[in-house]
Amino acid sequence: MTSALLTDLYELTMLEAAREAGTASRRCVFEVFTRSLPEGRRYGALAGTGRVLDAIADFRFDDADLRYLRSTGVLKEETLEHLAEYRFTGDVHGYAEGELYFPNSPVLRVEGTFENAVLLETVVLSILNHDSGIASAGSRMITAARGRPCIEMGGRRIHEDGAIAAARAAYIVGFDSTSNLAAGAHYRVPVAGTAAHAFTLLFDSEEEAFRAQLASQGSGTTVLVDTYDVETAVRSAVELAGPELGAVRLDSGDLGEQAVRVRELLDSLGATGTRITATGDLDEHRVEELKDTPLDGYGIGTRLVTGGGHPAPGFVYKLVEREGADGTMQPVGKRSTDKATLGAGKAAYRMRVGGRAHAELVLPGEEEVAEFERELIAELTTGESNPDWKRTSLRPLQQPLIVGGRFVEDLRAPARVEAARAQHASSVAELGLPADDGPDGPVALPTVTDGAEAARLLG
Repeated sequence: MTSALLTDLYELTMLEAAREAGTASRRCVFEVFTRSLPEGRRYGALAGTGRVLDAIADFRFDDADLRYLRSTGVLKEETLEHLAEYRFTGDVHGYAEGELYFPNSPVLRVEGTFENAVLLETVVLSILNHDSGIASAGSRMITAARGRPCIEMGGRRIHEDGAIAAARAAYIVGFDSTSNLAAGAHYRVPVAGTAAHAFTLLFDSEEEAFRAQLASQGSGTTVLVDTYDVETAVRSAVELAGPELGAVRLDSGDLGEQAVRVRELLDSLGATGTRITATGDLDEHRVEELKDTPLDGYGIGTRLVTGGGHPAPGFVYKLVEREGADGTMQPVGKRSTDKATLGAGKAAYRMRVGGRAHAELVLPGEEEVAEFERELIAELTTGESNPDWKRTSLRPLQQPLIVGGRFVEDLRAPARVEAARAQHASSVAELGLPADDGPDGPVALPTVTDGAEAARLLG
């Protein structure tokens, strides 16, 4: 199956109508952005770009696709013949995967004819909304964990294919490993896992279960100690494995209180190097509450892979510029209440002061960019300019991903994921939000769309 049917019917009916009206070949610019962040979210984390590129490369209608479309009776034969030859031949620019985004950040720009670019809307949004929802929640969890390793283990809570994408997105934002083997195979995400309660219940005694696990996996394994009585289990595990026991896992009850008691018990038994990990319906708020406990790591599932209460960031794919009847490019945008869009293709920059992120500049059209440059030069040449101007730099956020239908970089999937992981770590560090501020707060950076206003930010 190709990716071509991962779309909505109206993309094809629009294509057909535009072809019949003679406007399908007009050059167009589409942008992907979200109008707002969920309440309390300070930023979003972009994930899924690499998967989008793969979907675009695979977006073609094969014989089976065309047979199905013909069977619906919706499209004319001429349209089906056109779809049989479809290949994306336009350009795609976007934020690097792993980058942070804010309201109105143009995280992806697709340029081409209307008939070439409009078909990609649904699959692009399907991937970016899913993966970025998980990444945005996961990034908050990593911040709350304060350097303690986190394992993604939510595959059983979502669609089987979505589980692979979820593990990929979680790894990009800092999770150390996943329980999902398919994610390990496809993307080389490190995998982790030892035993569940079922393993302990299989044996006639907990001691027998621990003995079997240690014999198979070695003393560095992690044993689950809350099937029956936690203290008894910890004593049994240390007695069998010795002080080299890798870790114990707590999955229920008051995790903070138990962690304190288990740490004291482990130390008293000489297992001072044995780690304590916690699982059980954790999210960034619960992890934040556990920050002062002697836990050494977390396994997080349901709340991560379902986006932490916000499964989709609300990305939209909007036409912002198109060729007019006179052949010139013209900005276009909706004027609907609460859904107005700013016309024209946009240039996006992260304004930094002394290396720290200060604002998101989203400047529509070349004139706004030129206006900002004029104001910037005027500020820097006046003797009364704010000293911060001399420490200010602009980091371009958009990069070419596809040019003329061809990939700019032909990286393998694991390499893309590692690059995105590094990008995310760098972007979060640049933002400079203290973990002690807690997960929730106002949007971290203002989004500025006016050149003169951008230049006055440091005035």
